[in-house]
Amino acid sequence: MPTRPVETLPKAQSHLHLTGAMRPATLQELAARHGVAVPPPADLTGGQHEWAVFQGRYDAARAAIRTADDVARVVREAAEDDAADGCGWSELQVDPTSYAPALGGLEAVVEAVLAAAAAAPLPIGVVIASSWARSGEHATMLARLAARYAGAGVTGFGLSNDERLGWVEDFAPAFRIAADAGLLRTPHGGFFTGPDQVRACVEVLGATRVGHGTSAATDPAVLELLAGHGVALELCPTSYPPFGVHALDEIPVRALLAAGVPVAIGSDDPLLFAVGVAGQYALCRDTLRLTDAELAVLARGSITSSAAPPPLQATLLAGVDAWLSD
Repeated sequence: MPTRPVETLPKAQSHLHLTGAMRPATLQELAARHGVAVPPPADLTGGQHEWAVFQGRYDAARAAIRTADDVARVVREAAEDDAADGCGWSELQVDPTSYAPALGGLEAVVEAVLAAAAAAPLPIGVVIASSWARSGEHATMLARLAARYAGAGVTGFGLSNDERLGWVEDFAPAFRIAADAGLLRTPHGGFFTGPDQVRACVEVLGATRVGHGTSAATDPAVLELLAGHGVALELCPTSYPPFGVHALDEIPVRALLAAGVPVAIGSDDPLLFAVGVAGQYALCRDTLRLTDAELAVLARGSITSSAAPPPLQATLLAGVDAWLSD
């Protein structure tokens, strides 16, 4: 039986960063316009790298986003790319801190992203994120900012960057603010660190999703915790080999599904890893040998763990059933 096109499988984009969503051609154009020097955008697809190599290239690319019009273009093109990959909903994560000097402040960044999301050709929820490399007080300030825009396009609060750079407990106040505002809570964790940090993200931060979290697969008790609480892991297959975290054929998607853990597939930073969300599903099929029925489980997990409105979730879930029945 021929396999079904992954591009036509309805899904939600669960893990995408603003700068990392840029098209390479857009990066080159914006960099030239603003006189910013940037390295080649997609050179993390082979070999192994230290996190600092990735962060340096990400920071260089981010410097090319200088105006609200730049933000609007990046968001619009990211929405177009996700829609072409079969997404009916996309969540875009942004730490406003690093964009604020160019755009005129934290609120100006958030409002530029929200305006761009509202005008995009795909429904988008915005996730405001702090960084593991910053203080808990900074995260609390950003959580208050996110809470102010809850219901106005901000749907979640996250914590990005290298999770080895901070202590989980320092960020608990910020995540309590996000919970009180009814926001999804999605810290990165369990990428470089072990399953104990994934557990802490759930028990201390009240995570409703965890970015990456693949180390949970090594601890049955943490798998049971995630499954019991319905906490989804956001997996981005092309993000792991460049850092020596997993080889592509060793990513524990099937083990997570077998344990009852919801899994959502995202593209993370296609600018640097050169693969969009449909391509991530294709890797799950071609390299991990997942069946179409298992791909449908991933798509359902991406939808039900998202902040998409319930009627949209229902429509997308019906589309997954239709895709599988064709």
